[in-house]
Amino acid sequence: MNFQHHPTIWQRFPQLCAGAIWARDIRQSALAQSPESIDALLSQARERLNAAGGSEGQLPSIQAWRRGFSELGLKPTQYRCAAESLLRRLRQDGDLPRIHPLVDMLNALSVAHALPIAVFDLRRVQGDLEVRLATGSEHFISFSGEPETPDPGEVVFVDSAGRAHARRWCHRQSAQSAVQADTTEVLIVAEALHVNAQADVQALLAHICQHLAQAFNAQTVQAVLSAQAPQFDVAPSSA
Repeated sequence: MNFQHHPTIWQRFPQLCAGAIWARDIRQSALAQSPESIDALLSQARERLNAAGGSEGQLPSIQAWRRGFSELGLKPTQYRCAAESLLRRLRQDGDLPRIHPLVDMLNALSVAHALPIAVFDLRRVQGDLEVRLATGSEHFISFSGEPETPDPGEVVFVDSAGRAHARRWCHRQSAQSAVQADTTEVLIVAEALHVNAQADVQALLAHICQHLAQAFNAQTVQAVLSAQAPQFDVAPSSA
């Protein structure tokens, strides 16, 4: 399969930096707590929040996503990027919910780095996956099981079958390709719009790969995408 952002996305958001990781051989038998625990990552996130005056809205990476959402005609306080939503929940509740070891790890890394991370079970993605403007013909399944139709012009992650795997860019993912108990192969995407985004995305990718290797014994391939090199080719296994 091929993962990419449509040229229109790069044209409208030339400051975008996107990182992608293909991870395979994630075995349930190998699932274990990483040497750097989730609690330690959440402590890093709390320190980041404290340094920003206790508000995730003061973090440069979050402010950049708010500006990006505003450019798309979305109210930033109504539609938050995934990292802001997680940071907000951490600030309000003092913790994050535990869902699945892989998801929990990525959520903790997301708040520690204040960058949104998406993860897709590749067995549930048909053909290629592209980040582009919706036409209004795509199909989205919410986590409650309700079918939705993205609004024309909103940014979606859509596969070759016209299924939207995320709506409003990095705001909300679909249940269609969510990580399950039997997930063994995933595509992980991290994106940023702020100054120094490339360095921060590269650091996050390295951190993710470190945890995938240590805690999940996963094999990984990673890439940083740009308008000049927008495609990431992966070869999902048939197993």
